[in-house]
Amino acid sequence: MSLVLRNLQRAVPIRRVPLRKKIEILRSILGVQKFDLGVICVDNKNIQHINRIYRKKNVPTDVLSFPFHENLKAGEIPRPALPDDYNLGDIFLGVEYIFQQCKENEDYYDLLTVTATHGLCHLLGFTHDTETEWQKMFQKEKLVLEELNQHMGTRLQPLSKGLF
Repeated sequence: MSLVLRNLQRAVPIRRVPLRKKIEILRSILGVQKFDLGVICVDNKNIQHINRIYRKKNVPTDVLSFPFHENLKAGEIPRPALPDDYNLGDIFLGVEYIFQQCKENEDYYDLLTVTATHGLCHLLGFTHDTETEWQKMFQKEKLVLEELNQHMGTRLQPLSKGLF
């Protein structure tokens, strides 16, 4: 199904074609390429606004995920009964925030890819509220990124590394 990649900010330049290619590979690795997915790139002001409304945290952040299928168990693939339910949800990438967090030796697009992977895992029921949940999510991110690394010749590491 479709991947909608929208850039709703002007703070940081975005090359959508390479980002789209990596997200399509991620969807394939996760086995969810049949599902619609929205990825929206926003600036600090907008990600902070969304974070304040939905998480009661009045700060910018790197990623917010809004699953279409709520209450999935970690790693569970949705089983839609209707064609209209072939939707994973939306990921908001705080691209300005991500760019600001990027260290000197890091590639910005690699960090975007890692952050999108983290967001996709959230859409599939993974969380990191406890150490046990974090461990499951970290392992899934690690496996997905290892497979992506083989495809792309990169050396990406999970976003949630060292969280607990």
